[in-house]
Amino acid sequence: MLTIDSVTLEVPAPAPAQDFYTAAFGLGPRLRVGASDAPTTGFRGFAVSLVVSQPGTVNSLFGDALAGGATTLKPAAKSFWGYGGVLRDPYGTIWKIATSAKKDTGPANRHIDEMVLLLGVDDVAATKRFYVDHGLTVAKSFGRKYVEFATSNIKLALYGRRAAAKDAGVSPDGTGSHRLVIGSSGAGTFTDPDGFEWKAGE
Repeated sequence: MLTIDSVTLEVPAPAPAQDFYTAAFGLGPRLRVGASDAPTTGFRGFAVSLVVSQPGTVNSLFGDALAGGATTLKPAAKSFWGYGGVLRDPYGTIWKIATSAKKDTGPANRHIDEMVLLLGVDDVAATKRFYVDHGLTVAKSFGRKYVEFATSNIKLALYGRRAAAKDAGVSPDGTGSHRLVIGSSGAGTFTDPDGFEWKAGE
């Protein structure tokens, strides 16, 4: 199974961003911060989803992120699938924090069960073929709507761009850099059809 080792979020000032991400999410080596002044506006075409065990943990992570300067896009709330919400951090990245549980079974904690990188792409079928050609294995596929790949450490999923923006609660409009680099020890270095950059792991 291919491993996604890390995602690097590019920001103009890495030091304060690193402090924010450590305090808010504590993702360790899975999340890196790089320096970039590349122009970017609006929706950057991706979101990071953090899957946790219970609503109290969603609220704990949400609260830490908001205290650090994040803004709410969708307040954490119950839904038919569980409990969760969406926020945008001070550096422009969108985070979805959610659980399938609707009730707490213990004290809130900061443990993250799963980290998923959600890419919003122009043509789900074409991008799916591209990734299969680059050695990724499809784990789930719902036509041209959603694809999830069998990657370890960090999961990778594809939505249509408009669907991804709607899920995040933002306009799909956006231009410029994604400000994202995906690090993998098995996939090599390349740029996908939607401009997302992959870099061979160190």
